[in-house]
Amino acid sequence: MANNNNNNNNKNNKVVVMFPFMAQGHIIPFFSLALYLEQKTKLKIIFINTPLNIKNLKQSLPPNSTITLTSLPFNSSHHNLPADSENTDSLPYSLILNLLKASLSLKQPFHDFISQLPTPPLCIVADMFFGWTADVAQQFGTLHTLFLTCGAYGSALYFSLWLHLPQCHTSDDEFAVPEFPEAAKIHRSQLANNLKYATGDDGWSKVIHEELMPLWMKTQGMLINTVEEIDQTGLVYFRRKFGDQVPIWSVVPTMLNKEQQRPNKKSGIDVNKCIDWLNNKSTSSVLFVSFGSQNTIGSSQMIELAHGIESSGRDFIWVVRPPFGFDINQEFRSQDWLPRGFEERMAEQNRGVLVHNWAPQLEILSHKSTCAFLSHCGWNSVLESLSRGVPIIGWPMAGEQFYNSKLMEEELVVCVEIGRGPNWDVSRGDIARAIETVMGGGEKGEAMRKKACEIKEMFKESIRDEDGCKGSCVRAIDDFVDTLLDSKNKAT
Repeated sequence: MANNNNNNNNKNNKVVVMFPFMAQGHIIPFFSLALYLEQKTKLKIIFINTPLNIKNLKQSLPPNSTITLTSLPFNSSHHNLPADSENTDSLPYSLILNLLKASLSLKQPFHDFISQLPTPPLCIVADMFFGWTADVAQQFGTLHTLFLTCGAYGSALYFSLWLHLPQCHTSDDEFAVPEFPEAAKIHRSQLANNLKYATGDDGWSKVIHEELMPLWMKTQGMLINTVEEIDQTGLVYFRRKFGDQVPIWSVVPTMLNKEQQRPNKKSGIDVNKCIDWLNNKSTSSVLFVSFGSQNTIGSSQMIELAHGIESSGRDFIWVVRPPFGFDINQEFRSQDWLPRGFEERMAEQNRGVLVHNWAPQLEILSHKSTCAFLSHCGWNSVLESLSRGVPIIGWPMAGEQFYNSKLMEEELVVCVEIGRGPNWDVSRGDIARAIETVMGGGEKGEAMRKKACEIKEMFKESIRDEDGCKGSCVRAIDDFVDTLLDSKNKAT
């Protein structure tokens, strides 16, 4: 009788547990995937994170949603972190490793949570930084899938470079990437600081080599936040690395759902006011400048950027934050960090808008007046820009952003890179020339804008789901769900 009850439970169990790392760039695509699966399938979603992140997400949960938001106990003060620091958005870069180490304390609470469910979940979909969830899934006989919120190309380079640390074995500035010849060579300036100075015995290396990488290889499937048609090189790496037994699915969940503003982000400008300003500008005439929510440039670079934008003669919207070395969340002081009178001149001439803190990025990139995006090349920003046909002026700052810029410049040919890192030696002349290259009437700029528009159509096709015709992203999610249900049937 007990066995029959257990079989019935297995038949009815369609629970998927989703667990992203505590960073907005990870939580947003995970949450979008949860919403899409809820809308399109009969799966029951349990979304797990730390208390403050769950509290913020509750504001974005649709009223009739059946998604269960669950928090695991976490106190940042116990891990050499400021109080109430549960997201990378609230931390300087120097403390991100502390948060990653602190996340290891979630292992036991997560295990306990899974053990208390009536039956083990159908699948655990976990962040790449929570590779240890593969062991938990194995203990409960549950399918395990990683969700890489970065693109395939950037993730492949990140994975291979950390796995082999090739920069430690050569004095050359350029070197090949082990197991990834398709990516050609990497320059040392394309390494984030934690990787550039990694030795194998440092804090970052130990966490990645001991806690993450061995467990990544235990996963039974991998979702990647990308579009098949634009990211073939990276996908080739993962399919070769993990073999035929581990399916790789390319999905972009943020495009499959209606876009939502991130929770608790106070805009530095009224959305309607911003759109009204853009409405008064010519088609493809405005430069949008933003380095994301966690990145910024040095004070001298900020002054050069302002001079470069002014001398370009182009209209612009610039999201400004305090320069590198200052608290990124403090009030921006134009008089200290911009050329004298710059903000006033731009306002008087109706040339530009300086937005403090946060701007409605999607609305800006979607507007017909926006021509180019000067960006840090974070993957979510790349997806938002290219899916709207906007080419990029790249200034990567950290993590895999350097590889996203490399992909766009060398393979997709929709980007001109002007700097690497917050203190890169870039002049106002370099900046003005890059702006003119992308936004001007020259052959290169025309080709970039045309290619960006072609990629925009690829994005549209990838999420098509009508008249019996499905795009690559929709087909990938369908196959992912079929795999889950098939594994359940086999278990039953």
